[in-house]
Amino acid sequence: MARDQIDMTPLQSRDELVAWLEAGVKPESEFRIGTEHEKTPFTLEGHQPVPYEGAKGIGALLEGMKLLLGWEPIMERGNIIGLYDVTGGGAISLEPGGQFELSGAPVETVHQTQSELMAHLAQVREIATPLGIGFLGLGMTPSWSRAQIPVMPKGRYKIMRNYMPKVGKYGLDMMFRTCTVQTNLDFSSEADMVKKLRVSLALQPIATALFANSPFTEGKPNGFLSFRSEIWRDTDNARSGMVPFAFEDGMGFERYVDYALDVPMYFVKRDEEYIDVSGSSFRDFFAGKNAALPGERPTLSDWANHLSTIFPEVRLKRYLEMRGADGVPWGRLPALPAFWVGLLYDNDNLDAAWDIVRHWTAPERQALRDDVPRFGFKSRIKDRYLFEIAKECLILSHAGLRRRGRIDHLGRDESRFLEPLERIIETGRSPAEEMLEKFNGPWKGSVEPAYQEYAF
Repeated sequence: MARDQIDMTPLQSRDELVAWLEAGVKPESEFRIGTEHEKTPFTLEGHQPVPYEGAKGIGALLEGMKLLLGWEPIMERGNIIGLYDVTGGGAISLEPGGQFELSGAPVETVHQTQSELMAHLAQVREIATPLGIGFLGLGMTPSWSRAQIPVMPKGRYKIMRNYMPKVGKYGLDMMFRTCTVQTNLDFSSEADMVKKLRVSLALQPIATALFANSPFTEGKPNGFLSFRSEIWRDTDNARSGMVPFAFEDGMGFERYVDYALDVPMYFVKRDEEYIDVSGSSFRDFFAGKNAALPGERPTLSDWANHLSTIFPEVRLKRYLEMRGADGVPWGRLPALPAFWVGLLYDNDNLDAAWDIVRHWTAPERQALRDDVPRFGFKSRIKDRYLFEIAKECLILSHAGLRRRGRIDHLGRDESRFLEPLERIIETGRSPAEEMLEKFNGPWKGSVEPAYQEYAF
Protein backbone atom coordinates (compact mmCIF):
# COMPACT_ATOMS: atom_id res chain seq x y z
CA MET A 1 0.00 0.00 0.00
CA ALA A 2 1.23 3.45 -0.81
CA ARG A 3 1.66 5.98 1.94
CA ASP A 4 -1.46 7.64 3.32
CA GLN A 5 -2.43 10.72 1.35
CA ILE A 6 -2.22 14.16 2.92
CA ASP A 7 -4.66 16.78 1.69
CA MET A 8 -6.74 18.30 4.45
CA THR A 9 -9.24 20.31 2.35
CA PRO A 10 -12.74 19.50 3.67
CA LEU A 11 -15.01 18.11 0.97
CA GLN A 12 -18.21 19.94 0.08
CA SER A 13 -19.85 17.81 -2.61
CA ARG A 14 -19.97 14.36 -4.15
CA ASP A 15 -18.74 15.97 -7.39
CA GLU A 16 -15.33 16.48 -5.75
CA LEU A 17 -15.07 12.73 -5.11
CA VAL A 18 -15.88 12.04 -8.75
CA ALA A 19 -13.42 14.72 -9.89
CA TRP A 20 -10.67 13.14 -7.80
CA LEU A 21 -11.03 9.87 -9.75
CA GLU A 22 -11.53 11.67 -13.05
CA ALA A 23 -8.20 13.44 -12.59
CA GLY A 24 -6.63 10.08 -13.51
CA VAL A 25 -7.64 10.46 -17.16
CA LYS A 26 -4.57 11.03 -19.35
CA PRO A 27 -3.68 10.88 -23.06
CA GLU A 28 -2.33 7.56 -24.34
CA SER A 29 1.09 9.15 -24.85
CA GLU A 30 1.29 9.54 -21.05
CA PHE A 31 0.18 6.01 -20.14
CA ARG A 32 2.46 4.44 -17.55
CA ILE A 33 2.93 1.02 -15.96
CA GLY A 34 3.18 0.62 -12.20
CA THR A 35 4.08 -2.71 -10.62
CA GLU A 36 3.82 -3.54 -6.93
CA HIS A 37 5.06 -6.74 -5.41
CA GLU A 38 5.21 -8.21 -1.91
CA LYS A 39 7.65 -10.82 -0.62
CA THR A 40 7.79 -12.67 2.68
CA PRO A 41 10.94 -12.12 4.78
CA PHE A 42 12.32 -15.18 6.55
CA THR A 43 15.42 -15.94 8.62
CA LEU A 44 18.01 -17.65 6.43
CA GLU A 45 18.76 -19.84 9.41
CA GLY A 46 15.74 -21.86 10.43
CA HIS A 47 13.28 -20.25 7.98
CA GLN A 48 11.35 -18.41 10.70
CA PRO A 49 9.35 -15.17 10.50
CA VAL A 50 11.38 -11.97 11.01
CA PRO A 51 10.32 -9.70 13.91
CA TYR A 52 10.18 -5.92 13.54
CA GLU A 53 12.43 -5.20 16.54
CA GLY A 54 16.05 -6.01 17.15
CA ALA A 55 19.42 -5.74 15.45
CA LYS A 56 18.34 -8.22 12.77
CA GLY A 57 14.71 -7.18 12.44
CA ILE A 58 12.60 -5.51 9.79
CA GLY A 59 13.16 -2.09 11.38
CA ALA A 60 16.91 -2.55 10.98
CA LEU A 61 16.38 -3.64 7.37
CA LEU A 62 14.44 -0.44 6.62
CA GLU A 63 17.08 1.71 8.38
CA GLY A 64 19.76 0.08 6.21
CA MET A 65 17.72 0.64 3.06
CA LYS A 66 17.27 4.30 4.03
CA LEU A 67 21.04 4.80 4.28
CA LEU A 68 21.67 2.93 1.04
CA LEU A 69 18.98 4.63 -1.07
CA GLY A 70 18.79 8.06 0.53
CA TRP A 71 14.99 7.77 0.42
CA GLU A 72 12.75 9.60 2.89
CA PRO A 73 11.64 7.47 5.82
CA ILE A 74 7.93 7.09 6.60
CA MET A 75 7.65 7.20 10.39
CA GLU A 76 4.87 6.29 12.77
CA ARG A 77 5.24 6.88 16.52
CA GLY A 78 9.02 6.80 16.23
CA ASN A 79 9.13 3.58 14.18
CA ILE A 80 10.30 3.48 10.57
CA ILE A 81 7.53 1.76 8.60
CA GLY A 82 8.47 2.59 5.01
CA LEU A 83 10.53 4.69 2.60
CA TYR A 84 9.75 6.75 -0.46
CA ASP A 85 11.70 8.32 -3.27
CA VAL A 86 11.02 12.08 -3.18
CA THR A 87 11.87 12.39 -6.90
CA GLY A 88 8.60 10.62 -7.75
CA GLY A 89 10.08 7.15 -7.93
CA GLY A 90 8.98 4.15 -5.93
CA ALA A 91 8.17 3.45 -2.31
CA ILE A 92 8.83 0.60 0.10
CA SER A 93 6.19 -0.31 2.64
CA LEU A 94 5.32 -3.06 5.09
CA GLU A 95 2.28 -5.26 5.02
CA PRO A 96 0.85 -6.39 8.39
CA GLY A 97 3.05 -9.49 8.81
CA GLY A 98 6.23 -7.80 7.61
CA GLN A 99 5.73 -8.64 3.92
CA PHE A 100 8.11 -6.26 2.19
CA GLU A 101 6.47 -4.34 -0.63
CA LEU A 102 8.00 -2.37 -3.47
CA SER A 103 5.53 0.02 -5.08
CA GLY A 104 7.34 0.71 -8.30
CA ALA A 105 7.57 4.09 -10.00
CA PRO A 106 5.25 4.72 -12.96
CA VAL A 107 7.40 3.68 -15.94
CA GLU A 108 6.91 3.64 -19.72
CA THR A 109 7.96 0.08 -20.58
CA VAL A 110 8.14 -3.38 -19.06
CA HIS A 111 11.91 -3.25 -19.71
CA GLN A 112 12.03 -0.42 -17.14
CA THR A 113 9.90 -2.48 -14.76
CA GLN A 114 12.49 -5.25 -15.04
CA SER A 115 15.42 -2.84 -14.46
CA GLU A 116 13.71 -1.31 -11.45
CA LEU A 117 13.07 -4.78 -10.02
CA MET A 118 16.66 -5.94 -10.49
CA ALA A 119 18.03 -2.78 -8.87
CA HIS A 120 15.60 -3.13 -5.96
CA LEU A 121 16.49 -6.78 -5.34
CA ALA A 122 20.23 -6.05 -5.45
CA GLN A 123 19.74 -3.23 -2.92
CA VAL A 124 17.53 -5.33 -0.63
CA ARG A 125 20.00 -8.21 -0.73
CA GLU A 126 22.92 -5.94 0.14
CA ILE A 127 21.20 -4.96 3.39
CA ALA A 128 19.23 -8.14 4.15
CA THR A 129 21.88 -10.81 3.67
CA PRO A 130 24.19 -9.55 6.46
CA LEU A 131 21.09 -9.42 8.70
CA GLY A 132 20.40 -13.08 7.89
CA ILE A 133 17.14 -12.26 6.08
CA GLY A 134 15.91 -13.87 2.86
CA PHE A 135 12.69 -13.30 0.88
CA LEU A 136 10.22 -15.81 -0.47
CA GLY A 137 8.28 -15.49 -3.74
CA LEU A 138 5.07 -17.37 -2.98
CA GLY A 139 1.44 -16.25 -2.72
CA MET A 140 1.26 -17.41 0.88
CA THR A 141 3.65 -18.36 3.67
CA PRO A 142 4.00 -22.13 3.23
CA SER A 143 4.90 -23.24 6.74
CA TRP A 144 3.95 -20.77 9.49
CA SER A 145 0.84 -20.53 11.60
CA ARG A 146 -0.82 -17.16 11.97
CA ALA A 147 0.15 -17.03 15.63
CA GLN A 148 3.86 -17.26 14.74
CA ILE A 149 3.84 -14.15 12.57
CA PRO A 150 4.97 -10.87 14.17
CA VAL A 151 2.85 -7.74 13.98
CA MET A 152 4.23 -4.59 12.36
CA PRO A 153 3.84 -1.32 14.34
CA LYS A 154 1.26 0.36 12.08
CA GLY A 155 -1.88 1.91 13.51
CA ARG A 156 -4.11 1.16 10.52
CA TYR A 157 -3.34 -2.55 10.83
CA LYS A 158 -4.35 -2.65 14.48
CA ILE A 159 -7.80 -1.35 13.50
CA MET A 160 -8.05 -3.83 10.61
CA ARG A 161 -6.92 -6.67 12.88
CA ASN A 162 -9.78 -6.02 15.28
CA TYR A 163 -12.36 -5.57 12.53
CA MET A 164 -11.47 -8.41 10.13
CA PRO A 165 -12.73 -11.37 12.22
CA LYS A 166 -16.16 -9.69 12.37
CA VAL A 167 -16.64 -9.70 8.60
CA GLY A 168 -15.00 -12.86 7.24
CA LYS A 169 -13.19 -16.08 8.03
CA TYR A 170 -9.86 -15.30 6.38
CA GLY A 171 -9.17 -11.59 6.88
CA LEU A 172 -6.27 -12.16 9.26
CA ASP A 173 -4.76 -14.72 6.90
CA MET A 174 -4.98 -12.16 4.10
CA MET A 175 -3.20 -9.59 6.25
CA PHE A 176 -0.46 -11.74 7.74
CA ARG A 177 0.14 -14.65 5.38
CA THR A 178 -0.37 -13.58 1.75
CA CYS A 179 1.68 -11.84 -0.94
CA THR A 180 0.63 -10.48 -4.30
CA VAL A 181 2.02 -8.84 -7.41
CA GLN A 182 -0.18 -6.23 -9.04
CA THR A 183 -0.06 -3.98 -12.06
CA ASN A 184 -1.46 -0.46 -12.22
CA LEU A 185 -2.54 0.87 -15.62
CA ASP A 186 -3.97 4.13 -16.98
CA PHE A 187 -7.09 5.09 -18.93
CA SER A 188 -7.68 7.84 -21.51
CA SER A 189 -11.35 8.63 -20.79
CA GLU A 190 -14.25 7.49 -18.66
CA ALA A 191 -15.37 5.11 -21.44
CA ASP A 192 -11.84 3.71 -21.72
CA MET A 193 -11.75 3.18 -17.94
CA VAL A 194 -15.08 1.31 -18.03
CA LYS A 195 -14.00 -0.94 -20.91
CA LYS A 196 -10.65 -1.77 -19.30
CA LEU A 197 -12.32 -2.36 -15.94
CA ARG A 198 -14.87 -4.76 -17.44
CA VAL A 199 -12.34 -6.70 -19.50
CA SER A 200 -9.82 -6.98 -16.67
CA LEU A 201 -12.46 -7.96 -14.08
CA ALA A 202 -13.85 -10.70 -16.30
CA LEU A 203 -10.36 -11.98 -17.15
CA GLN A 204 -8.81 -11.60 -13.68
CA PRO A 205 -9.28 -15.38 -13.06
CA ILE A 206 -6.77 -15.95 -15.90
CA ALA A 207 -4.11 -14.04 -13.97
CA THR A 208 -5.10 -16.02 -10.86
CA ALA A 209 -4.58 -19.32 -12.71
CA LEU A 210 -1.34 -18.28 -14.46
CA PHE A 211 0.16 -17.02 -11.19
CA ALA A 212 -1.43 -19.57 -8.81
CA ASN A 213 1.34 -20.16 -6.35
CA SER A 214 -0.04 -20.80 -2.85
CA PRO A 215 -0.85 -24.50 -2.45
CA PHE A 216 0.56 -24.95 1.09
CA THR A 217 -0.67 -23.97 4.53
CA GLU A 218 1.40 -24.78 7.60
CA GLY A 219 3.56 -27.27 5.73
CA LYS A 220 0.81 -29.26 4.01
CA PRO A 221 -1.12 -29.03 0.74
CA ASN A 222 -4.29 -27.03 1.41
CA GLY A 223 -6.36 -28.40 -1.48
CA PHE A 224 -6.06 -25.23 -3.55
CA LEU A 225 -3.75 -23.94 -6.27
CA SER A 226 -4.19 -20.34 -5.13
CA PHE A 227 -5.21 -20.35 -1.51
CA ARG A 228 -4.48 -16.60 -1.53
CA SER A 229 -7.31 -16.18 -4.03
CA GLU A 230 -9.58 -18.41 -1.93
CA ILE A 231 -8.80 -16.26 1.14
CA TRP A 232 -10.18 -13.21 -0.67
CA ARG A 233 -13.52 -15.00 -1.15
CA ASP A 234 -14.11 -14.82 2.61
CA THR A 235 -12.15 -11.82 3.86
CA ASP A 236 -14.71 -9.01 3.71
CA ASN A 237 -17.22 -9.29 0.92
CA ALA A 238 -18.49 -5.73 1.40
CA ARG A 239 -15.18 -4.48 -0.05
CA SER A 240 -13.94 -7.23 -2.36
CA GLY A 241 -15.06 -9.38 -5.27
CA MET A 242 -16.03 -9.02 -8.91
CA VAL A 243 -17.82 -5.63 -8.81
CA PRO A 244 -20.88 -6.82 -10.79
CA PHE A 245 -22.30 -3.28 -11.11
CA ALA A 246 -19.32 -2.37 -13.35
CA PHE A 247 -21.04 -4.32 -16.17
CA GLU A 248 -24.38 -2.52 -15.84
CA ASP A 249 -25.51 0.39 -18.00
CA GLY A 250 -24.49 3.76 -16.61
CA MET A 251 -21.19 2.53 -15.17
CA GLY A 252 -18.64 5.31 -14.74
CA PHE A 253 -16.75 7.29 -12.12
CA GLU A 254 -19.98 8.35 -10.38
CA ARG A 255 -21.22 4.81 -10.03
CA TYR A 256 -17.92 3.74 -8.44
CA VAL A 257 -18.09 6.70 -6.05
CA ASP A 258 -21.59 5.63 -4.96
CA TYR A 259 -20.26 2.11 -4.31
CA ALA A 260 -17.27 3.42 -2.34
CA LEU A 261 -19.47 5.76 -0.26
CA ASP A 262 -21.23 2.71 1.17
CA VAL A 263 -18.19 0.47 1.68
CA PRO A 264 -17.58 0.39 5.45
CA MET A 265 -14.60 2.48 6.55
CA TYR A 266 -11.67 1.29 8.69
CA PHE A 267 -10.06 4.46 10.01
CA VAL A 268 -9.67 8.21 9.77
CA LYS A 269 -6.15 9.60 10.13
CA ARG A 270 -5.61 12.85 12.03
CA ASP A 271 -1.94 13.84 12.45
CA GLU A 272 -0.23 10.69 13.78
CA GLU A 273 -3.47 9.27 15.12
CA TYR A 274 -5.55 6.52 13.51
CA ILE A 275 -9.14 6.87 14.70
CA ASP A 276 -11.11 3.63 14.58
CA VAL A 277 -14.35 4.23 12.67
CA SER A 278 -14.62 0.63 11.42
CA GLY A 279 -17.99 -0.39 10.07
CA SER A 280 -19.30 3.16 9.51
CA SER A 281 -19.89 4.44 5.97
CA PHE A 282 -18.11 7.25 4.17
CA ARG A 283 -21.58 8.48 3.18
CA ASP A 284 -22.45 9.20 6.82
CA PHE A 285 -19.03 10.79 7.41
CA PHE A 286 -19.72 12.98 4.39
CA ALA A 287 -22.98 14.10 5.99
CA GLY A 288 -21.11 15.00 9.22
CA LYS A 289 -22.63 11.99 10.99
CA ASN A 290 -19.61 9.98 12.06
CA ALA A 291 -19.89 9.06 15.75
CA ALA A 292 -16.12 9.32 16.31
CA LEU A 293 -15.87 12.76 14.62
CA PRO A 294 -19.28 14.39 15.10
CA GLY A 295 -19.94 17.32 12.78
CA GLU A 296 -16.61 16.86 10.99
CA ARG A 297 -16.47 16.54 7.19
CA PRO A 298 -13.99 14.27 5.39
CA THR A 299 -11.00 15.62 3.49
CA LEU A 300 -9.57 14.52 0.14
CA SER A 301 -6.96 12.58 2.13
CA ASP A 302 -9.70 10.69 3.93
CA TRP A 303 -11.24 9.84 0.55
CA ALA A 304 -7.94 8.67 -0.98
CA ASN A 305 -7.21 6.58 2.14
CA HIS A 306 -10.70 5.09 2.08
CA LEU A 307 -10.35 4.08 -1.59
CA SER A 308 -7.12 2.27 -0.66
CA THR A 309 -9.10 0.07 1.79
CA ILE A 310 -11.42 -1.29 -0.92
CA PHE A 311 -10.15 -4.60 -2.30
CA PRO A 312 -12.04 -5.79 -5.40
CA GLU A 313 -10.32 -8.00 -7.98
CA VAL A 314 -9.68 -4.84 -10.00
CA ARG A 315 -9.62 -1.57 -8.08
CA LEU A 316 -10.28 1.89 -9.44
CA LYS A 317 -8.21 4.76 -8.11
CA ARG A 318 -6.70 7.32 -10.50
CA TYR A 319 -5.62 4.24 -12.43
CA LEU A 320 -6.77 0.61 -12.51
CA GLU A 321 -5.12 -1.98 -10.26
CA MET A 322 -5.03 -5.64 -11.33
CA ARG A 323 -5.28 -7.56 -8.04
CA GLY A 324 -5.83 -11.24 -8.95
CA ALA A 325 -2.28 -12.64 -8.94
CA ASP A 326 -0.28 -14.48 -6.26
CA GLY A 327 3.20 -13.30 -5.40
CA VAL A 328 5.78 -15.19 -7.48
CA PRO A 329 9.58 -15.55 -7.72
CA TRP A 330 11.41 -12.58 -9.25
CA GLY A 331 11.81 -14.10 -12.73
CA ARG A 332 8.05 -14.17 -13.22
CA LEU A 333 7.15 -10.75 -11.74
CA PRO A 334 7.52 -8.71 -14.99
CA ALA A 335 5.21 -11.20 -16.74
CA LEU A 336 2.20 -9.71 -14.97
CA PRO A 337 2.57 -6.14 -16.27
CA ALA A 338 3.56 -7.56 -19.68
CA PHE A 339 0.39 -9.66 -19.85
CA TRP A 340 -1.99 -6.81 -18.99
CA VAL A 341 -0.16 -4.14 -21.01
CA GLY A 342 -0.31 -6.32 -24.13
CA LEU A 343 -4.02 -6.89 -23.58
CA LEU A 344 -5.25 -3.50 -22.34
CA TYR A 345 -2.88 -0.91 -23.87
CA ASP A 346 -3.61 -2.14 -27.40
CA ASN A 347 -7.01 -0.98 -28.64
CA ASP A 348 -7.49 -3.87 -31.07
CA ASN A 349 -6.78 -6.31 -28.28
CA LEU A 350 -9.07 -4.49 -25.86
CA ASP A 351 -11.86 -4.98 -28.41
CA ALA A 352 -10.89 -8.62 -29.01
CA ALA A 353 -10.79 -9.32 -25.25
CA TRP A 354 -14.17 -7.61 -24.80
CA ASP A 355 -15.55 -9.93 -27.52
CA ILE A 356 -14.37 -12.92 -25.47
CA VAL A 357 -16.13 -11.82 -22.26
CA ARG A 358 -19.07 -9.64 -23.36
CA HIS A 359 -21.64 -12.46 -23.28
CA TRP A 360 -20.70 -13.75 -19.85
CA THR A 361 -23.30 -13.08 -17.17
CA ALA A 362 -22.58 -11.85 -13.64
CA PRO A 363 -23.35 -15.31 -12.12
CA GLU A 364 -21.05 -16.96 -14.70
CA ARG A 365 -18.22 -14.53 -13.96
CA GLN A 366 -18.71 -15.13 -10.25
CA ALA A 367 -18.74 -18.92 -10.63
CA LEU A 368 -15.48 -18.77 -12.62
CA ARG A 369 -13.90 -16.59 -9.95
CA ASP A 370 -15.13 -19.00 -7.24
CA ASP A 371 -13.75 -22.07 -9.04
CA VAL A 372 -10.34 -20.78 -10.07
CA PRO A 373 -8.57 -20.93 -6.66
CA ARG A 374 -9.17 -24.69 -6.51
CA PHE A 375 -9.30 -25.79 -10.15
CA GLY A 376 -7.07 -23.24 -11.93
CA PHE A 377 -7.05 -23.83 -15.70
CA LYS A 378 -9.65 -26.61 -15.34
CA SER A 379 -12.30 -24.09 -14.32
CA ARG A 380 -15.00 -23.57 -16.92
CA ILE A 381 -17.21 -20.74 -18.12
CA LYS A 382 -20.07 -21.44 -20.54
CA ASP A 383 -18.65 -24.38 -22.54
CA ARG A 384 -14.98 -23.42 -22.37
CA TYR A 385 -12.11 -24.36 -20.08
CA LEU A 386 -10.23 -21.40 -18.62
CA PHE A 387 -7.08 -22.93 -20.10
CA GLU A 388 -8.33 -22.26 -23.67
CA ILE A 389 -9.24 -18.68 -22.82
CA ALA A 390 -5.88 -18.10 -21.11
CA LYS A 391 -4.09 -19.41 -24.19
CA GLU A 392 -6.11 -17.10 -26.45
CA CYS A 393 -5.42 -14.08 -24.22
CA LEU A 394 -1.71 -14.84 -24.09
CA ILE A 395 -1.57 -14.93 -27.90
CA LEU A 396 -3.37 -11.57 -28.00
CA SER A 397 -1.07 -10.08 -25.37
CA HIS A 398 2.03 -11.29 -27.23
CA ALA A 399 0.81 -9.67 -30.46
CA GLY A 400 -0.08 -6.47 -28.59
CA LEU A 401 3.40 -6.17 -27.09
CA ARG A 402 4.99 -6.77 -30.49
CA ARG A 403 2.83 -4.04 -32.04
CA ARG A 404 3.79 -1.67 -29.21
CA GLY A 405 7.34 -2.13 -30.41
CA ARG A 406 9.11 -0.91 -27.27
CA ILE A 407 12.64 -2.16 -27.84
CA ASP A 408 15.43 -2.66 -25.27
CA HIS A 409 19.15 -2.07 -25.90
CA LEU A 410 19.45 -5.55 -27.44
CA GLY A 411 16.59 -4.93 -29.86
CA ARG A 412 14.07 -7.12 -28.01
CA ASP A 413 10.44 -6.05 -27.52
CA GLU A 414 8.41 -6.53 -24.33
CA SER A 415 6.86 -9.83 -25.50
CA ARG A 416 9.94 -11.61 -24.13
CA PHE A 417 8.58 -11.07 -20.60
CA LEU A 418 5.67 -13.39 -21.40
CA GLU A 419 8.02 -16.38 -21.77
CA PRO A 420 7.37 -17.77 -18.26
CA LEU A 421 3.61 -17.68 -18.93
CA GLU A 422 4.03 -19.26 -22.35
CA ARG A 423 5.94 -22.11 -20.69
CA ILE A 424 3.08 -22.56 -18.23
CA ILE A 425 0.59 -22.78 -21.12
CA GLU A 426 2.85 -25.25 -22.97
CA THR A 427 2.94 -27.60 -19.98
CA GLY A 428 -0.71 -26.95 -19.09
CA ARG A 429 0.23 -26.76 -15.40
CA SER A 430 0.03 -23.78 -13.09
CA PRO A 431 3.07 -22.99 -10.90
CA ALA A 432 1.20 -24.46 -7.92
CA GLU A 433 0.73 -27.80 -9.69
CA GLU A 434 4.43 -27.88 -10.49
CA MET A 435 5.21 -27.18 -6.85
CA LEU A 436 2.84 -29.91 -5.63
CA GLU A 437 4.66 -32.37 -7.93
CA LYS A 438 7.93 -31.38 -6.27
CA PHE A 439 6.36 -31.72 -2.81
CA ASN A 440 5.16 -35.24 -3.63
CA GLY A 441 8.46 -36.11 -5.38
CA PRO A 442 11.95 -34.68 -4.79
CA TRP A 443 10.88 -32.55 -1.78
CA LYS A 444 9.74 -35.76 0.00
CA GLY A 445 6.66 -34.18 1.57
CA SER A 446 8.41 -31.10 2.97
CA VAL A 447 7.94 -27.43 2.03
CA GLU A 448 11.40 -26.49 3.36
CA PRO A 449 13.08 -26.67 -0.10
CA ALA A 450 10.78 -23.80 -1.19
CA TYR A 451 12.95 -21.48 0.91
CA GLN A 452 15.79 -22.14 -1.52
CA GLU A 453 14.00 -22.69 -4.81
CA TYR A 454 11.49 -19.85 -4.54
CA ALA A 455 13.63 -17.28 -2.74
CA PHE A 456 14.46 -13.93 -4.28
